[in-house]
Amino acid sequence: MAYDVVIKGGHVVFGNGVHRVDIGIKDEKISCIAEHIEDQSEEVIDASGQYVLPGMIDTHVHISEPGRTEWEGFETGSSALAAGGTTSYVEMPLNALPSTTNHEALELKREAAKNQNYVDYGFYGGLVPGNIVDLKELTDAGVFAFKCFIASCGSGIEGDFTNVDDYTLYEGMKHLAELDQILCIHAENLSVTDKLAEEKVRQGKTAARDYVESRPVITEVEAVQRALLFAKETGCRLHFVHISSADAVDAILNARWDGVDVTLESCTHYFALNADDLAEIGSKAKCSPPLREAEEQEKLWKALLDGKIDWLTSDHSPCTPDLKEGKDMFEAWGGISGCQNNVDIMFDLAVKQREMPIERFAALIAGVPAERFQIPNKGEIAVSKDADILLLDPNQSYTLHEKDLYYKNKFSVYTGRTIGCRVTKTILRGHVIYDIEEGIAGQPRGKLLSP
Repeated sequence: MAYDVVIKGGHVVFGNGVHRVDIGIKDEKISCIAEHIEDQSEEVIDASGQYVLPGMIDTHVHISEPGRTEWEGFETGSSALAAGGTTSYVEMPLNALPSTTNHEALELKREAAKNQNYVDYGFYGGLVPGNIVDLKELTDAGVFAFKCFIASCGSGIEGDFTNVDDYTLYEGMKHLAELDQILCIHAENLSVTDKLAEEKVRQGKTAARDYVESRPVITEVEAVQRALLFAKETGCRLHFVHISSADAVDAILNARWDGVDVTLESCTHYFALNADDLAEIGSKAKCSPPLREAEEQEKLWKALLDGKIDWLTSDHSPCTPDLKEGKDMFEAWGGISGCQNNVDIMFDLAVKQREMPIERFAALIAGVPAERFQIPNKGEIAVSKDADILLLDPNQSYTLHEKDLYYKNKFSVYTGRTIGCRVTKTILRGHVIYDIEEGIAGQPRGKLLSP
């Protein structure tokens, strides 16, 4: 049989182990997996000495188009994702203007995304005060899930995202349960964090550690527990985003054992950086929840290695440099640009340095999110699945420089970091979209996904 592409000689990562096999791709699908495939194809990719992994599915990405395209656009954001080994992503309902809280806003975003994405993409809807009547229409339009903030958010600009109150959270969960939808939650107790921040600023304490102290672990755990109580009462399915503490992980797992349908993610930066790095790097590393102290970070690492965290995301949340530079830690924009380095940094830290089984790593970056959000034909290397594949050289070390970045605003908390492996090629539905020598390849061919 003649294939469009054959990937030969790589160490292919499956759910049950790593095997040195060839992969035949035809009509954008994985058509054959065998010990040896004859080179009857238009293109042969030599993967010798490299791992062949399912492309990452990043379910936590903020693209600020339309409305704040100077922060990040679909073309630049998806280029960075492709360069990092990501082949699909789900885009959050903020920070674009207007935020994706009704069908009209969703259509504006879909129109803006057309013909600009180098990888496949889908969208979330938002839950905010006053939009419960919009939830069904957004569901019918094909959003993958919904997102809300149990934490302060919003600029006051018309159309910007806002946090929920407890009534909106409770009523929203009831409606989403009826729609069989998942609610993704940013969980921090806003009453406590806001007052602690006000007190710090009043005292003139605006350094990195002051910011960390204003958002203690207990504020994450309490918000998680409150949402879990509402979920148990309403039957709403939950997913907690960017969990930063082991105590919050345990609270979520306890609720799961008690019958709540709930999953959780954490992010690369919580494992790669801690509060010491925030103090050194400055506001470019500000995020919420904040980077934790080293002792807390080690507890989170243990939770990850013990299999307690369902998957990994970037929470790529870019902005322009002026929103970061020359400001104290409370005034600076809270968000980290990081989607280009999810795979390589976490492979280095988790697989190479901490001996995480590579099959588990593949599930963390692709298999579990694809299953949870019912992302069709994605998440694993298997016959009939989309040929979404990344090649990673485990022995090619490099230092990240600004010139390597594809973001619209070329700064990253990882600039200057030496990473002990490298993504060498990213393949979307059988088409090479990134190559380490050539960079981003071809024209945007990303497709809109629906669950």
